[in-house]
Amino acid sequence: MLKKISDYIFTLWCKLKLKLNFFESIKEIRSDLIKIRESLGRIESRQNYSTHHSLFDISHQTDFQYNEFRVFSQWGEDGIIQSLINSIEIENKVFVEFGVQNYTESNTRFLLINNNWSGLVIDSSPDNIRYIKQDQIYWKYNLKAECAFLDKDNINKLLIDSGIIGDIGLLSVDIDGNDYWVWEAINCITPRIVICEYNGLFGNYRKVTIPYDKSFSRDKAHFSCLYYGASIAALSHLAASKGYVLLGSNSAGNNLFFLRKDLVGDRSIYSPETAYRKPQFRESRDISGNLSYLDFDARLTQISEMPLYDLELGVLIQVKDL
Repeated sequence: MLKKISDYIFTLWCKLKLKLNFFESIKEIRSDLIKIRESLGRIESRQNYSTHHSLFDISHQTDFQYNEFRVFSQWGEDGIIQSLINSIEIENKVFVEFGVQNYTESNTRFLLINNNWSGLVIDSSPDNIRYIKQDQIYWKYNLKAECAFLDKDNINKLLIDSGIIGDIGLLSVDIDGNDYWVWEAINCITPRIVICEYNGLFGNYRKVTIPYDKSFSRDKAHFSCLYYGASIAALSHLAASKGYVLLGSNSAGNNLFFLRKDLVGDRSIYSPETAYRKPQFRESRDISGNLSYLDFDARLTQISEMPLYDLELGVLIQVKDL
């Protein structure tokens, strides 16, 4: 494996020195860099497995910090997913992921490459879907990419038209907006594992989400890009109604992991209060669209007047009411 990586790096050097067509060189170099990243990812995952010899012991099945590592995921989701799929039975090794952008950073790319699963990815940008279809993974693996702006009215048809129904391995929901409402609407699949992004700014006990807006866009809803999604309590409540339990959050405090109840066995399950992780990343923007690096309290103040729907009370409140 290391020899292959060395060969890739040597190839890069040769191309930088000898290619006359600069743009063609950059395109080929990018392809080689992806190969290097994939190879390093396999080595890293194997190192994790060998270092943590009890990776799939019951005692560590819900200790996500123990299992976290990243190859293509934003944070440690790649490692968490590996620990889950290797500790439960999955018959239909198919995934669905929403909001993948150009799919170079995602929750399922490592699953596609390392485990040879098949799947469907959906993004609303034609440019992103075009990029994915021009990537070598599109012919090397069984991947389908669809361009669609998701809402609760079209999600089931999109899945059914793509031939994805019933019992599948994994669903990953990250659309930076109507995540609660879209997941609530899904009824044509029963994934064994569900990953869903939550907004840690909304705290750990109020069941709140942004009000449903079919055309919701995170960057247009508020200049800070902090107003989106649902709280951990809201998503846990929805999961329970659909037959899932909460296994925990990643350490970054933005993704939740749920498991179908029939697969729980003797695993520990968590409440929103115990699974919650306060987000440390500072993604806030100023009025000009530049990163402003606000701390947690300042981020809350920034969106304090924005509306939220309280699922228990059935009324609109404001972020400041949290």
